[in-house]
Amino acid sequence: MGKVICIANQKGGVGKTTTAINLSASLAVLDYKVLLIDVDPQANASSGVGFKQIGEKHSIYDGFVNDIPLSKMIINTGVDNLDLVPASIDLVGAEVELVNKLRREYILQSLVKEVKDQYDFVFIDCLPSLGMITINALTASDSVIIPVQCEIFSLEGLAKLKNTISLVKEALNPNLEIEGILLSMYDSRLRLANMVMESIKDQLTDNIFDTVIHRNSKIGEAPSVGQPVIIYDVKSKGAKNYLNLADEFLANNK
Repeated sequence: MGKVICIANQKGGVGKTTTAINLSASLAVLDYKVLLIDVDPQANASSGVGFKQIGEKHSIYDGFVNDIPLSKMIINTGVDNLDLVPASIDLVGAEVELVNKLRREYILQSLVKEVKDQYDFVFIDCLPSLGMITINALTASDSVIIPVQCEIFSLEGLAKLKNTISLVKEALNPNLEIEGILLSMYDSRLRLANMVMESIKDQLTDNIFDTVIHRNSKIGEAPSVGQPVIIYDVKSKGAKNYLNLADEFLANNK
């Protein structure tokens, strides 16, 4: 049975989508069967693995609103072992459209249940909010990865997110756990980044990945050509960071 992991943080610009793309791709390169589900209307995870919205292809919006099965939305990416359920801008209005739906918090869980046994891991890239779509992702998941940027406001909102996770665990999904907090966008040349990283480790002593994602130009360039960094430049520091994260993730899931 595949494990479902959502990648969430209501604070934007923390490396959430970058982590969703590159951790998924790194595990796929290591011969694990992976499904990436994009539930962010910006659809950056979708474009980051090479998907372009063309014609009448279904997106995750159709699952939320039109009851289309997830199997009808899955597409192959250019990476072996990595499949995608794309997002679209239509998701912007989905939360309003879900208001009158029965068991609306469980829609994504029901969709994922259909296909998760076909994969080793299913990753859900959440939008930067704590609305109904993110609640759906948390309810559908076994665990959550929380990327945290190594900058002065990095802890802003983290307590609120952890509180939301606790509420979802109590009311909707008793099996939900925090997979880990991932320190991202780290620049060792900056004294402030080192101070913030030490502060985070002091305050959050549990559930922190040993792997740290460094700032790297190749990570920033790769989405412009629709590729994960491990495909774009396997020798880059960014690719090595995410392969290390994949190894640590696998070690934690033996």
